[in-house]
Amino acid sequence: MKVRVVTKILEANDRIALENRKIFNRHGVYVINLMSAPGAGKTTLLEKTLEQQTGLRIGVIEGDIAGTDDAERLETFGIPVVQINTGGACHLDANMIYEVLGDLPLQDMDILFIENVGNLVCPAEFKVGEDIKVMLLSITEGHDKPLKYPLMFQESSALVLNKIDLAPYTDVDLGKIRRDALSLNPGLKIFEVSCKTGQGLGEWVGWLKETGLPGISG
Repeated sequence: MKVRVVTKILEANDRIALENRKIFNRHGVYVINLMSAPGAGKTTLLEKTLEQQTGLRIGVIEGDIAGTDDAERLETFGIPVVQINTGGACHLDANMIYEVLGDLPLQDMDILFIENVGNLVCPAEFKVGEDIKVMLLSITEGHDKPLKYPLMFQESSALVLNKIDLAPYTDVDLGKIRRDALSLNPGLKIFEVSCKTGQGLGEWVGWLKETGLPGISG
């Protein structure tokens, strides 16, 4: 009975996600669902991306259980930002996204980042109308995460290994993270990034330009 209920929930969500995708496509917006554990650095990655003067017109839907701190940080860059507080839900779903689309100037965007609630399980299960999912993993979380939370890595098109500057101070096995992640998803694009030192940000931003500029993305 529980399986049937979960299936119905996911099917209903997928129908709304499809409608969201039609809206995004109509406006020519490329949508990235950014997922990670709490504290991995999603908002900081977005800040550093915005600092790069990418030439991309970027907007953000910010998802949190409560609070507006992350949205306020991003608003200082003068970009469109909408906050969604889930009130306890561990992920954003398609209906939550649909409800706020009218608050965004989609026609003036190249890329819309949906910064999902910090969680390594639920966000991977719920489509929101995105083109791709991107997984961000802080290396301080350890090298066991791909095999412990496989769906996150299987569903993602890219993996950002964040806080790479801390590698000398931990016993994390970066090779194992790469091997395990690629064993789950052989097509996964992997970036090693430090938002503190700037390492790897150029490659990340270059990929975003190739992915999200009008006429280049599919």
